[in-house]
Amino acid sequence: MASAREMRLRIRSVKNISQVTRALQAVSASKVRKAQQAVMATRAYAGKAYDILVGLSQQPGNLANLHPLLTTREQVKAIDVILISGDRGLAGAYNSNVVREGLDFAKTQTVPLRWVTVGRKGRDMLFRRRQQIVAEFSGLSAAPTAVEIAPIARTVIDDFLNGTVDQVFVVYTDFISTARQNPTVKQLLPLSVATLSRGGMATGKNDAPAGGSVNLLPYIYEPSAEELLNAVLPRFTQLQVLQTILESLASEHSARMVAMQNATDNAQELVAGLQLDYNKARQLAITSDLLDIAGGAEALAKSLQKHN
Repeated sequence: MASAREMRLRIRSVKNISQVTRALQAVSASKVRKAQQAVMATRAYAGKAYDILVGLSQQPGNLANLHPLLTTREQVKAIDVILISGDRGLAGAYNSNVVREGLDFAKTQTVPLRWVTVGRKGRDMLFRRRQQIVAEFSGLSAAPTAVEIAPIARTVIDDFLNGTVDQVFVVYTDFISTARQNPTVKQLLPLSVATLSRGGMATGKNDAPAGGSVNLLPYIYEPSAEELLNAVLPRFTQLQVLQTILESLASEHSARMVAMQNATDNAQELVAGLQLDYNKARQLAITSDLLDIAGGAEALAKSLQKHN
């Protein structure tokens, strides 16, 4: 058994760690509330944007031929994948789960994958696995705006439009609740109402009408359908990227808050166990000292009796 002094040092060290984890838990709890508010606000706007896309897709004629972002290519030769992870650790299995989801998706593909990473943790994991990383973004603010994530969306849109890739997917963590976050793979380009259901990337919640479709009157385009699509579709794509990042941020802060809470609870349990061991070691030391004193006193008494 360790000495009482070693026990005191261990207890002090664990208490210091628990103070750090408790502080991180409090910071993450504050960020979770802000991230949840941002996600909810974005979902409302994304739902309206989705309604516009549904309305456009149900108009007479084939609008897919009017804009390349709606055009599905016959042969897929390369794929861009946006991987959204965190810049920091201490979030449990959050980063490893989303990277594993992305790598599992890569194993199912037969064409080359080009990775666009958002977050240092995902970038580092992919780099160690010798994946092709064509762009990386990190250091996003706690509440990123559409302007801040515009370069990310622009990167994959340009790759798709110039024919570098034929499909674009995004791997992110869908925020369900504080205790539940699901790593998810969604198709970003080409935009398709068939693949973007209201339970998918547009809103993140299953709030589709009971009938499963939206009945709309024919639109009158001003100035033209082509110009309208040129303005709406890139913004809708950028909105999807923004929402996936906000979903991932809310998931990351929730995972970190839960992980730090568990670490704090474990530290308190460890301190209680170490305190019990310390009391035992201290009691053993006191008992040994008392035995030594009693033995010395008895030996001294015998020595005095012998001389007398």
